[in-house]
Amino acid sequence: MSLRPILIHPDPRLKKVCAPAPAIDADLLRLADDMLATMYDAPGVGLAAPQVGALTRVFVMDCGGKEAPPDPMVLINPEITWVSEEMRSHEEGCLSIPEQFAEVTRPKEVRVRFLDREGRAREEQFDGLWATCAQHEIDHLNGRLFIDYLSPLRRQLITRKMTKLKRERAQEAG
Repeated sequence: MSLRPILIHPDPRLKKVCAPAPAIDADLLRLADDMLATMYDAPGVGLAAPQVGALTRVFVMDCGGKEAPPDPMVLINPEITWVSEEMRSHEEGCLSIPEQFAEVTRPKEVRVRFLDREGRAREEQFDGLWATCAQHEIDHLNGRLFIDYLSPLRRQLITRKMTKLKRERAQEAG
């Protein structure tokens, strides 16, 4: 496993709709392992493939919390098959939009169909933070960021901050 650099908004790859993973092979499993290592190192609770520059429909998540034993999930070609009518607001952040947080309202529960690491078709129902995370990461696979739920002014302000952060990081590196 190796850590991969996380793309920072605005990056055009973060706005692309990802293609389905054609096969579960060694390359895809290496990507998933690298994404888990990168997510835990960041630290975060979820990470989608486009955030590390891979435009394929894969994300990883572990919302168990710091005190709980690791409970990593790899979801390949996920799709939401059901959402609850009940909504929930949660303060969201994103590894591609560091140090920026905002309340986003989403369905409280979701059911997701996906392939696991072994290629088995699965369907899981998530609630709480797990539901928020799954929806957030599936949004990434569809080229959508949590800031797209915010007002245009707030989104523009955060985008300017991220542009400045990227410029500062480039100067430090160069």
